[in-house]
Formats: sequence, C-alpha cells, structure tokens
Amino acid sequence: MTKDFEGRVALVTGASRGIGYQLAKQLAARGAHVIAIARTVGGLEDLDDEIQAAGGQATLVPVDLMDYDALDRLGAAIFERWKKLDILIGNAGMLGVLSPLGHISPKDFEKVMAVNVTANWRLIRSLDPLLRQSDAGRALFLTAVQASTCTAFWGLQSTSKAAIEALARTWANESLQTNMKINLADPGPTRTGLRAKAMPGEPTENLPEPSLVASELLELVKPEVLETGKLYDRVSREWVSF
Repeated sequence: MTKDFEGRVALVTGASRGIGYQLAKQLAARGAHVIAIARTVGGLEDLDDEIQAAGGQATLVPVDLMDYDALDRLGAAIFERWKKLDILIGNAGMLGVLSPLGHISPKDFEKVMAVNVTANWRLIRSLDPLLRQSDAGRALFLTAVQASTCTAFWGLQSTSKAAIEALARTWANESLQTNMKINLADPGPTRTGLRAKAMPGEPTENLPEPSLVASELLELVKPEVLETGKLYDRVSREWVSF
C-alpha cells in the first residue's frame, strides 16, 4: 500500500466499527497518524492492534460525541502535540428509530440531532483553526440519500443529514480563501451493522464491504482534491453540485 498520506494527521469519528474503522485503518497503513474517536473502547483497541501490527500509528480517543466539553479539549490537545490537523472525517452517525414523525419521542429526536448535527458543529468549532494551519486541510462528512429524498418514516435520518449537509456547505463557503476543502460523501448501501439495523433481512451479498467503500472515500481527502462544498455520490462515482 502506498504511503500517500505520509506525515498527515487525520481525525476519524466513529472509528470503532464499519466504514470508520476501515477509514482509520487504511489511513494509518498509508502513512497518516490517525486520531481515532469512538465510544466503544474494545473496538478502538482492536483497531489499534491492527494498526500497530501493520507498522502504523494511532491515538485512541474513547469519548461520547455528546460530551461537547471533551470535543473542545480535543482541539487544544491536538494543537499542543501537532500544531495542525490535515484531515477531518465526520463518519459517526446515529440512525435512531424508523417511525412517523409524530411518533418520534423528543428524547430520540434530540439524541440523533446531538450526535449527527451538534457534535459535528462542535468539531468544526474546535478544529477549524487547526485545519487552517495545514497546507491542505481536508474535511469530509458522510451523509445519506434521505437528506434529499425525505423518505417516509426516515425523518430522523433525513432531517439530521440535511442539517450536516448545510453545515458542511456553509463551512466550505466560509473557507474559500483558505487551503481547506470541505465536502460531503454519500457512501451508499454498505455491509455494516447500521445498514442491517435499518434493513433487517436484506440480502447482503451484493452490498460492498466497508473496506472497499473506505478506500474510495479516502481519495476525497487527498491534497490534490480541489472540489469544495460538493457531495460525492459513491454509487454513481460523481460529484454533485447543489
């Protein structure tokens, strides 16, 4: 595997499983120092074992994304050690319940919005100065087709993903005079636990593995990527302008 991310510092949320696990693993294998964030300590430790076995480097940050004070401290800690951040991948997300809007409890609504939207805004707030210190700061947030289709019963997903799309596009427009490029990606259906929860009983043999999806998404955070404020549809392999 080529070391095309050699010397880069990359932060990945939701790194204990699924696409996030593979993003972190492959970034480290390709030379980046990975800051891996997730709630699940065991998953992070498994990731670290794989990264170290392959000769890579990672810093594990077991934290709940709803611990906003911890996200504020994260920016300060990264500055103390590296003075910059080159890559931010906002992968972590919560599906919530599939339900008519009127049947969603306030608790479920607030929790999904806290993880999918507010936590990403807190990361932007904490890490923007660090990405500006990079010679090619890159940020990528994962979204889903429901943000635009507004599929019945998927209101939590559609509302929260539409909000993160608005956040990312606004941040991109505010950063046009910098070296930063900020984009979104829809990975499409993938063989993950989250997909299985949303679509129980769905045949999985034709769904791509997270490792394949991750390898394609990493092409979007390279220094040579010049698109910003756009959405990459992995299924069609096209950039979508809003």
